[in-house]
Amino acid sequence: MAFQSTRDPAQGRLLLLSAILFISYLCIGMSLPVVPIYVTGQLGLGNGWAGLGVGIAFLSTILTRGYAGGLSDHRGAKSAVMRGLSLYVTGALASLIAGLLVQTPWTSYLLLLGGRLLLGLGESLVAVGVIAWGIGFVGPARSGRVLALVGASIYGALAVGGPIGLVSLDRFGFAGTMAIGALLPFLGLLVIWRLPGVAAHPGAARPPFWSVIGKVWLHGSIVCLQGIGFAAIGAFFTLYFLSRGWSYAGLGLTAFGVGFVLVRLLFGHLPDRVGGLPVAAGSLAVETVGQLLIWSASDPALALAGAFLTGLGCSMIYPAMGREVVRLVEPHLRGTALGGYSAFQDLAYGLTGPLAGLLADRAGYDSVFLIGMVAAGAGLLIALSLLRGRAAAFT
Repeated sequence: MAFQSTRDPAQGRLLLLSAILFISYLCIGMSLPVVPIYVTGQLGLGNGWAGLGVGIAFLSTILTRGYAGGLSDHRGAKSAVMRGLSLYVTGALASLIAGLLVQTPWTSYLLLLGGRLLLGLGESLVAVGVIAWGIGFVGPARSGRVLALVGASIYGALAVGGPIGLVSLDRFGFAGTMAIGALLPFLGLLVIWRLPGVAAHPGAARPPFWSVIGKVWLHGSIVCLQGIGFAAIGAFFTLYFLSRGWSYAGLGLTAFGVGFVLVRLLFGHLPDRVGGLPVAAGSLAVETVGQLLIWSASDPALALAGAFLTGLGCSMIYPAMGREVVRLVEPHLRGTALGGYSAFQDLAYGLTGPLAGLLADRAGYDSVFLIGMVAAGAGLLIALSLLRGRAAAFT
C-alpha cells in the first residue's frame, strides 16, 4: 500500500521565503538603534537629525510603495524581491562609506541619508514582493497566515538585530556594523533565486493608484496609528534609557520583538479564523496600555514591560487589516493594494522619527511614548467604528 506524503510544498516554500526575509531584514534591525547613536554621538548632531536619519528610510518606502506594488503585479513578485535585496546591499554599503567619513560630519550624514533612502526603496520592494509571493504560493484564503509569517520574520529580525547592532557597534564601529548589514541581504540573494516565482498579471486593466487607496485607507489608518508606538521604541527607546541612566538600554527592541513574535507564532491563525477587525481592536487596546507603561515608567523593568506589551499589541494588527485589504480588491490589484496599504505603516515610521526627535528635544524622551499611547487609542476608536458599521450592515 502506497502512502502519500502529507508535506505541503507550498507551505515549505513560504517558510523558506520567511527565513530568507528574516536573515536579510537583520540589516535594517541592526541599524535602527545604531543610527541615532552614531548621529548624536560620533557626528555630534541633534536628536532631530538622528530621527531624520532613521525616518527617512521609511519616507522613501512610502513614496515607492505604488511603484513596488505595480512592479510586483506586472513583472512578478520574485523580480521585486530580488531588486529590493540588491538595494539593501547597496544602501548598507553607502552607510559603510559614511562611517569612514566621521571626520567630516555633514558629508558623512548626507551619505548616510543616501544609504537610508536606498534601504527604504529596497524595503518597499521586498515587503510587497514577499507578501505577494507568499500569497501566490498558498492562495488568498490563507493571506492572514502569510502576513503573520512575514511580520514574524520582520519583527523577529528587529528584535535580534537591535542587540546585535549595538554589540557590533561597540566591537567593530559603525562602518563594521554596516558591513555586516550588507553581507546579510547578499546571502539572501544567493538563496532566493532558487525559489520558483508566481504568475504576474501584465495585461490586466488597472484603475488609478489613488482609487485603489480609496478602498483601503481606513484600514491603512489603523496600521499607521499603531505604527507610531513601534517607531518610538525603535528610534528613541535606547536614548530614553541612556538619558535616565538605566541599564539594559539595548533590550527595548528585544522585549518588543519577543512579544510580537510570540503572538504571531501562537495566534497567527486568528485573523483568518475570527476576522481582522476584532483582532485589531483587541490588539490596539493592549498596545495603548504598553505605551502608557513606558511613558509613566519609574524604573527600567516597567519600561521593558511596556515594550513587551507594545509588541504583543502591534503583532496582529498588520496581518489582520491586511487580510481585510486582500478581500477588498481583485487578484490582479493585490500587489498594488498591499503596497498602498503598507505605505500607511511606513508613514508612521517615517514621520515619527523626525517629529518625535523634535518633541524629545523640548519635552523629554518620555513624551514620545505619550504620543504613541494617544495614537494607539485613536486607532482603537477607528477599528471599533468599522466593527459597528459592519454589524449594522448585517442587521
